Amino acid sequence: MATYVFVEEENGGPSTLGLELLAKARELEEVTVIYVGSGSDDAFAELGSHGATSVIHFDAGDRLPAAPVAEALGDRVGSEDVILFGQAYTDRDVAGRLAARLGVGVLSNAFDVQQTGGGVETSHEILGGTQIATAAATQGPFLVLIRPKSFAAEPLGGGTPTVDEIAMPAAGSSEATVTASQAEEREGPQLGDAKIVVSGGRGLGSAEAYDLVESLGKTLGAATGATRAIVDSGWVPYAKQVGQTGKTVKPDVYIACGISGAMQHLVGMKDSKTIIAINKDPDAPIFSLADLGVIGDVHNVMPKLIEALQAR
Repeated sequence: MATYVFVEEENGGPSTLGLELLAKARELEEVTVIYVGSGSDDAFAELGSHGATSVIHFDAGDRLPAAPVAEALGDRVGSEDVILFGQAYTDRDVAGRLAARLGVGVLSNAFDVQQTGGGVETSHEILGGTQIATAAATQGPFLVLIRPKSFAAEPLGGGTPTVDEIAMPAAGSSEATVTASQAEEREGPQLGDAKIVVSGGRGLGSAEAYDLVESLGKTLGAATGATRAIVDSGWVPYAKQVGQTGKTVKPDVYIACGISGAMQHLVGMKDSKTIIAINKDPDAPIFSLADLGVIGDVHNVMPKLIEALQAR
């Protein structure tokens, strides 16, 4: 049984999600990374420091990688192999196509995985994280999708892995080419990696009031987030959404402003080290999770909090 980890390149190096998966995979056995991106000596060395012993490298260039990578992997993986993917766009695309090609299922949205005598067993949060369910598979290859922030990405100081350059095969009718791309301009800490996150919800009352969240975030050097409700309303872009269908965050401090605490949102932030909630409804579900609760209107509380912080 071999263990593989799918890692997509991000900003010239391994994605944080990929390095998180390596932290788990190296507990199982020697790890081969399936690396999709332009690649570099520095990127491969970083993979080695996080536990990879070998790398299968696919340089997609201007091609969408999912179809050709899935086709290439279909001829390489064995029936007892485990492949860990992150709960991310390209990962899910490759996993789904590979599963169809191999005639196996995908264990998705897991936060842990263990090898068993006849296969693998995965752990999943259900009912908004209030209960834990387990799933098992005995027919491989075993494809597992892991939620972000399930493991801490910590280097071991290992050596540089061997690298096997693999040509991208033709994908037939599934072939697609990227004709243009646009990078989103972002400032300050990124939501998934920030130590402090300030998020706003429907209780802000309007899109203009989200400026309070941005102001508090800037004052604290924090990333800013949002609930699905205000993302769906067009107040803020989807990239800021925290929750089950958005980003999972685990900051040292999470400040929820005008957020009632719908289960969809709680799933994405409940493991934050310290949770501070500001809401005028004393019965809001968010207070059951908060370490510190401020009962009050965000339009009154937040300006005073920002003023006090800026005066320090």
